[in-house]
This record gives sequence, structure tokens and C-alpha cells, in this order.
Amino acid sequence: MSGWSIHELTAIGTAEKLQLSSRRGDGTLRRPVPIWVVRHGDELYVRSMHGREGAWYRGTLTRHEGRVSAGGVERDVGFADADPSLDDEIDGVYLAKYHRYGPNVLAGVVNPGARAATIRLVPR
Repeated sequence: MSGWSIHELTAIGTAEKLQLSSRRGDGTLRRPVPIWVVRHGDELYVRSMHGREGAWYRGTLTRHEGRVSAGGVERDVGFADADPSLDDEIDGVYLAKYHRYGPNVLAGVVNPGARAATIRLVPR
């Protein structure tokens, strides 16, 4: 098991969006930003539509920790790079979950830049 409870995986994984706050160098939380979130197996993932240049993504690199909130669950997390061998599978989860937004919007999270900025959320 990944450290997430079944309740947390279900609640966060089925939420439309996740609120993500990364920690600054001094330990305070940045303002939360809404981000699409997907569940793949027993893990939760987020991607930056602006790749590694996205402001919120760059914020996760400061301390590699923060807090997420979705589906009635709030949890401190660590931010870890996703395994690139899962890129196709994670693409498929994004396409299935957010298909109603159409290919133009989905192209923002299913592209090489977004793949390079895929974060696995690690419960703390």
C-alpha cells in the first residue's frame, strides 16, 4: 500500500480538482492552487500544464512538501517525481477522467512537457 487509505484514494482520486499548497523555504504554505488530480493504482498524481516552468510546479521543488485538499480530505504530502515508465498509463487516466473537456484542453496535460512535470503525491 502507498500510505494512502482507501478512503483518501477514493475521495481525492474522484475529486474534480485538488487544492495544492507547497511549502516555502521557511516552512509556511503557499496559497493553494486548483489542479487536476488522477489516481493510478494506489498512487495519486498531478501534472503541470506549463511543464517544469509552471509556477506551482517550481514551488514544489523548494522543499518537496506541502498540503493537498480534495474530496473532504486534507493531508500533508511530499512531492516525488513520477516514474517515467508510467507516462502512457497516467496519460490514459487523465484522458478517461477528463475526457469531457475535449482534446484541445487535454493536450495541456498529455504532452512531453507535462509528462516531465508529473508529481506523485506521497502522504506524510
